[in-house]
Amino acid sequence: MNIQKKKAHSLSRREFLGTTAAAAAAFTIVPRHVLGGTGYTPPSDKLNIAGVGIGGMGKGNVQRCSHENIVALCDVDREYSARVFKAYPKAKVHTDFRKMLDEQKDIDAVIVATPDHTHAVVAMRAMERGKHVYVQKPLT
Repeated sequence: MNIQKKKAHSLSRREFLGTTAAAAAAFTIVPRHVLGGTGYTPPSDKLNIAGVGIGGMGKGNVQRCSHENIVALCDVDREYSARVFKAYPKAKVHTDFRKMLDEQKDIDAVIVATPDHTHAVVAMRAMERGKHVYVQKPLT
């Protein structure tokens, strides 16, 4: 009978350190967006937001969403809203929300902060185009 004894394989200190170092190095090579984690949002997970009526109350609404991509700003009074336009230089500037919604297909959501009697008109137009909408009350 030929019986071979199998030697139990124990992990040497050198092998342990090598394996641990390789595993630790993997986390430095893998890009941050792959690992994810708390407090990190990959660029592809950010919303493309447009603001309509951004001179008064809308300015604050847009500022609260500044961690997202502000891609379009619309206000009929360019002079009054100039500060907001300058604060978001990458956003396209519009004075007509209808043109904005027709031309910019990359918008995911619209913030509506126009005068009360125009909330519904702007919100309906945005929703007809499949956009998510945040509207200040009242919606009449």
